Amino acid sequence: MLNQFMYPIIVILFIFIMSAIRVVREYERLVVFRLGRLTKEKGPGIVIIIPIIDRVLRIPLRIVTLDVPTQEVITRDNVTGSVNAVVYYRVVDPSKAVVNVEDYRYATAQLAQTTLRSVAGQADLDEILSERDKLNTQIQKILDEATDPWGIKVTAVEIKDVGIPEALQKAISRQATAERERRAIIVQAEGEMQAAEKLADAAKILSTQEGALYVRTLRTLSEISSKQGSIFTFPFPVELKSLFPDPQKKS
Repeated sequence: MLNQFMYPIIVILFIFIMSAIRVVREYERLVVFRLGRLTKEKGPGIVIIIPIIDRVLRIPLRIVTLDVPTQEVITRDNVTGSVNAVVYYRVVDPSKAVVNVEDYRYATAQLAQTTLRSVAGQADLDEILSERDKLNTQIQKILDEATDPWGIKVTAVEIKDVGIPEALQKAISRQATAERERRAIIVQAEGEMQAAEKLADAAKILSTQEGALYVRTLRTLSEISSKQGSIFTFPFPVELKSLFPDPQKKS
């Protein structure tokens, strides 16, 4: 008869003990409310709570990857486009994340969207395309300051894609092509200028050295004669004129 009464008591006691034990992982913490009052955070490891009296919330501490949806923006130079980003954050104070904000995940996501639109709208299109690191740092700083009362640390922000109208893409492509052509012309002109300077130096040397021009002429003729069907004239070197007597002097 006693055993019949003890059996349900043992079962209830076992269920009570099992419900009082919580296993908290290394990357988690338990926020415990005892009769509605916040107590000390617990974990990791085995945590003992008082069933029915204690209410617990399990908060992860690992970095969360938040994908910010594409936002339509108008840049400072009145260009309509779209931009999206990814935000990395983690909970550093579980108690604040539970007490100071109703849903820290949703709140952080909404704040990231509005901050992305605001920062992108205050920048020119060229800044968004070429100075992403600067904008990433600016967005991270704003988010980190805003989420600090929630016990959240924003570790990084990265702008992923920037969408611009097709007509503007073509204009940017034409601008890039024109810039490359301009650089090519400048490089070619600099090469011609350097070549002209070297030719001028060579001409000075040939004009000052006796017989140098004739040797250069012979070398040029040998290069031309290597090609079949070439017709060329052989100039008489002025340096050899002194070897022949002047007929007028004899008379």
